[in-house]
Amino acid sequence: MSTMEGLNRFWTAYKEKRLGLIGLGILLFFVTLAIFAPYIAPYDPHEMYKPVEHPNSDHLLGTNDIGQDILSELIYGSRVSLFIAFFVSVVSAIIGTSLGLLSGYFERIGFFLMRIVDAFLAIPRLPLIIVIAAFMPPSIWNLIFIFVLLGWPITTRIIRSEVLSLKNRPYVDAARMLGARDFYILGRHILPNVVPLIIVQLIMEAGYVVLAESGLSFLGLGDPTAKSWGMILHYSFEYPTIFISDLWMWWMLPAGLCITFTILSLTFIGYALEELVNPRLKVVEL
Repeated sequence: MSTMEGLNRFWTAYKEKRLGLIGLGILLFFVTLAIFAPYIAPYDPHEMYKPVEHPNSDHLLGTNDIGQDILSELIYGSRVSLFIAFFVSVVSAIIGTSLGLLSGYFERIGFFLMRIVDAFLAIPRLPLIIVIAAFMPPSIWNLIFIFVLLGWPITTRIIRSEVLSLKNRPYVDAARMLGARDFYILGRHILPNVVPLIIVQLIMEAGYVVLAESGLSFLGLGDPTAKSWGMILHYSFEYPTIFISDLWMWWMLPAGLCITFTILSLTFIGYALEELVNPRLKVVEL
């Protein structure tokens, strides 16, 4: 079966997952905003106008406390939030998959590597992220480094568990008997069978990173120069009259909704993909 035939069969099966289609549609909306932000945003997000202006024909979501257009901030914020999420999830997937393949196939490497993984997983992830971020200079790349540092162990454990099952399959034993080398077996026979798990983990990790980045930025541990949704929430909560006026409705609420819908979209996609990977799972359709 060719790659195109495989993709067609996958898409045919995926289209039957209503939650997956809803999630994919929402995610594509935000990805489109991120890619075409300079053409969609009505203003430069750093340009200043009249401060704390209510929504009107010129500024559909009004302006913040220093006069920046909130709608433009939200549109450009999708770039920062999604870039961090997908960059971290891809890098973590690459590292975690590589180490998972090696630790699952080679027992000696796996023993020592899994002790390191156990040490990482024994500590609650989010509190550790907060502690590390508090002692590092605030920047996007420092956040990425922290998320990758603590993101690969989960993928490693999941992939290793699957490799332990796959390496004893008859077709792997047959390849080994025919003289195939270990790394050829890993790349040709085992890796293709763990790709669905990698994709599911990548999507779920992206959702976690969106939430974690927003939380760190909200706490003031993010990059203050980056227009992310979390930083928009941070600055809105710092405004003294945010809750005793209607300001929260057009400054704080839209950023929170963007974060919520992005996480929901990734969760829906992850559930749909996981159901395709493991048909025994039954996800309730809307």
